[in-house]
Amino acid sequence: MGHPKLQGQGAVVTGGAGGIGRALASRLVAEGARVVVNDVDADRLAATAEEIGAIAVPGDASSAEGVETLIATATHALGRIDLYFANAGIDRTTPDPLQLPDAEWERMIDVNVMAHIRAARTLVPSWVEDGRGGRFVVTASAAGLLTMIGAAAYSTTKHAAVGFAEWLSVTYGDRGVVVQAICPQGVQTAMLDQAGPLKDLLSHDDALDPTAVADAWISSLDDDRFLVLPHPEVGGYYRTRAADTDQWIAGMRRLQAKVDRLEG
Repeated sequence: MGHPKLQGQGAVVTGGAGGIGRALASRLVAEGARVVVNDVDADRLAATAEEIGAIAVPGDASSAEGVETLIATATHALGRIDLYFANAGIDRTTPDPLQLPDAEWERMIDVNVMAHIRAARTLVPSWVEDGRGGRFVVTASAAGLLTMIGAAAYSTTKHAAVGFAEWLSVTYGDRGVVVQAICPQGVQTAMLDQAGPLKDLLSHDDALDPTAVADAWISSLDDDRFLVLPHPEVGGYYRTRAADTDQWIAGMRRLQAKVDRLEG
């Protein structure tokens, strides 16, 4: 029997062709939700949708036009969108992150931040207006609570993603809109495999299978908590950072020096 908060609900998951997105979508289907998955990789998305029992709506969910099309198509297919997972994310980290071109920064801001804003801009007012509410879930990262060595744009955009989600919760949390931010460390996805020397660092507290991230989110439904931490130790790091930011930064500098030695 599925989770009572999910049975019969209409859900959209962006970045749903693989990784965390696929795991979330698969779990939603298993819990009795009706699910639309979205991804720019149309072929992989179609295969995923068929395998897990979801509806495939390919496209770019970061652009204003893409978000509008996704929400309209998903609403037609589901009747109503009750849950929206702004899960799609990218990392364009280069060997010299400070010199990342403006175009790459703009693309990461679009996918990792503006996609969330554009979706919320359409969905949240309708959730409030009809009185039935909704749930907006952002897949951010521990990088959005702490930082990520060697990844200026990724860290910055994930901080922005958490910041927007927090604002959304503060503003609409008492109007029927549940907002959550999933903030894992290393997860066994293509993004982790492409992390180079950072892979071991990101996996320090175990690189989780994406299904473990989905499990952590399901557990969060018990209290609808804002921060979903698949790696519980991230909560301790976050508290340490807040308690003594200078000490935290000093420790991160030591990690940076370690990475520099690995790369040197």
